[in-house]
Amino acid sequence: MATNKPTATSVAKAKREAAKARVEAAKARAEAATAKASVLSGGAAAGFFNFIREQGVVGLAVGLAIGTAAGASVKSIVDNLISPLVALLTRGVDLNSLKIVLTEGKPGPADDVAIGWGAILSSLITLAATALVIYFVIHGAKLDRIDKKKS
Repeated sequence: MATNKPTATSVAKAKREAAKARVEAAKARAEAATAKASVLSGGAAAGFFNFIREQGVVGLAVGLAIGTAAGASVKSIVDNLISPLVALLTRGVDLNSLKIVLTEGKPGPADDVAIGWGAILSSLITLAATALVIYFVIHGAKLDRIDKKKS
C-alpha cells in the first residue's frame, strides 16, 4: 500500500502560494473599491465632499440659519418690548435726539457739531437688552447644556 504523503517542503510551498493568492485578492478588492468610490464621488469632487464632511460645513450652515432666525426674534423682542419700556421710563424722550452741541452751525441740526450721547446710550441699552434676552432664552430652554459632555 503506497501512501502519497505530502512532504514538508510541498506543504510550505502550498501555504506560501495560498497566502500570496489571498494578498493578491485583497489588493484587487481594494482597487475595485477605490474605483467604485471614485465613480460614485465624481473623482475630482471627492476632495470637495470630504472637505464638507470633515469641516462640518453643513452644521455651520444650519447654525447660521438658526442664528439668523434667532437674531430676528431677539430684535423683535427688543424693539417691541424693551424699547417701549425704556421710552416709558424716559417719559417718551427719544434718546437718539439727545446730544451735546459743541458748535452751532447754520439753522438746522445737520450743521451742528455735536456729541450724540443719547444715541450711544440707546445703543448700549439695546446691547444689554439683547444680551439679556439671549441669556434668558438660552438658559430658559436649557440650550446651554446641549454641547456639554456628560461626566
